[in-house]
Amino acid sequence: MLNEQLLLLITTPLYIIVIGAEIILSNLHLKKYYTLKDTLMNMYLCILNGSIDLLFRAVYLVILIALYHFHFVSFTFNPILYWFLLFIFEDLAFYFEHRVDHYCRFFWAVHVTHHSSEEFNLTTGFRSSVLQPLYRFIYFIPLVLLGFKPLDIVFMYSLTQIYGILVHTQYVNKMPHWFEALFVSPAHHRVHHASNIRYLDRNMGMVLIIWDKIFGTFQEEVKEDPVKYGLTKQLENPYHLTKIIFHEWKNISTDLHKNIPLSVKIKYLIMPPGWSHDGSTKTARQLRKELFQSEKTILKSTGGESGN
Repeated sequence: MLNEQLLLLITTPLYIIVIGAEIILSNLHLKKYYTLKDTLMNMYLCILNGSIDLLFRAVYLVILIALYHFHFVSFTFNPILYWFLLFIFEDLAFYFEHRVDHYCRFFWAVHVTHHSSEEFNLTTGFRSSVLQPLYRFIYFIPLVLLGFKPLDIVFMYSLTQIYGILVHTQYVNKMPHWFEALFVSPAHHRVHHASNIRYLDRNMGMVLIIWDKIFGTFQEEVKEDPVKYGLTKQLENPYHLTKIIFHEWKNISTDLHKNIPLSVKIKYLIMPPGWSHDGSTKTARQLRKELFQSEKTILKSTGGESGN
């Protein structure tokens, strides 16, 4: 806990400096990356998320500490290896958590808040999925069983979150090739926040982009397909707090009240966002397949090359 407090003391002035610099530069260059309403909403959602995390932390730490007694690996012989492997495995755990958040509608209903802004700047990184702390610890369970201490896991998560926030920027175009081969870059994360069909559910990593490349969720930013931020269906009132947090739950409720079998209702909870029993709406994978087929047809007729 002391480590996290120290981390907060260090990062707070860092965030103030870099966010302030981005605001000033964006205004000077007439980029309009920030609006007051959106920035305040990002901060408010962050405070809500942090408050729930603090209130629930005692519960999930008790669970993780109890499970730690069953760990079957010990790293007492090499502290450097311990922290290195904790970083690797924690980043991998985040990747799978993030992937589930995108591929299961029940969890997408929580995570969608983070993607609901049509702006993309450093404060977007603070636009938290408010209810996520209630289940995030589940992905830490394999780590405690591998011998990583619960408080160290929470600290490492907070540490990697710093990097995750800093990639929310449009001011960095491309990083060196060697860097983008290993690490998530701002260009990679711009893709993740895009509502373009090509980019949906892509680039899930927090720090390392290698997980996306290994598990097939990587997508480069394509020059011919400029990023459009936000959701595929934008909110009618993007500054209404309860609608931002709960709008997808309302949509789920509507689907569950349809006159359909229970097994189909369950699919509306566990299948990817956009799934429908009658094909009236489509998942990102279905939409992307249609897009690529269309592009191939156009390429064949023009004799061009794909930009995928």
